[in-house]
Amino acid sequence: MTEDVLTPSQTVGPYLTIALVDGPIGPRVVAEDDPRAIRIRGRLLDGNGDPVPDGMVEIWQANTAGRYAHPDDPREDVPLEDDFLGFGRCATVDDGWFEFVTVKPGTVPMPDGRPQAPHIAVGVFARGTLKRLATRLYFPDEEDANAVDPVLSALTAAERATLLAHPDDGHLRFDIRLQGEGETTFFLV
Repeated sequence: MTEDVLTPSQTVGPYLTIALVDGPIGPRVVAEDDPRAIRIRGRLLDGNGDPVPDGMVEIWQANTAGRYAHPDDPREDVPLEDDFLGFGRCATVDDGWFEFVTVKPGTVPMPDGRPQAPHIAVGVFARGTLKRLATRLYFPDEEDANAVDPVLSALTAAERATLLAHPDDGHLRFDIRLQGEGETTFFLV
C-alpha cells in the first residue's frame, strides 16, 4: 500500500504565458480607434526594482456605464455593451513592460450598495509567486470619487498611492512593484 504524501509547491513561471497570451484574450480590450480608448502602460518590477520580463498582467473591469459582463452582475437597469468582455491579458516583455488599450469604467456598487470609484481589477502572475496577486488601478482624474471609495478609504496614504495611475505622455502609467520599497498594495481575494 502506498501512502499519499504532499509534494512541493511550484511557483508560477517562467512558462506561464504558454497558451495564455497568444489566445483570444489579449491586451486590446477595445479597438485602438475606439473614440473612448485609453492606453495603460506600466512595468512589472521585482523587490529590487528590476524588471520582470516573463510575467503576465490581467485586467477585468466594468464597461463605461459601470456594468460587468458577468452573470454575477444582473443589474438590468445598467446596459451591457455588445462585444465588451472587460477582460484583457498581456505578457510582460523586455524591461517588464505591459500595455492595455481599454476604456475608463463607470462607477460600480459595493455589495452593500455604496459606490466605488471607477477602477480596474488587476491580476499579476510572476515567477516566485504561487498564485495570482490581486490589486486595483484607480484613475487620477477621479479625486472626489477616490476620496470616498470604500476600498481606498481603508488604506494608508502610502498604500493608496500605489494604486493610482498617473498621466504620462498621452497614456496612463501604472507600474506594479511585487515587493520592497514602494510595493504595490495587493489584496486577499
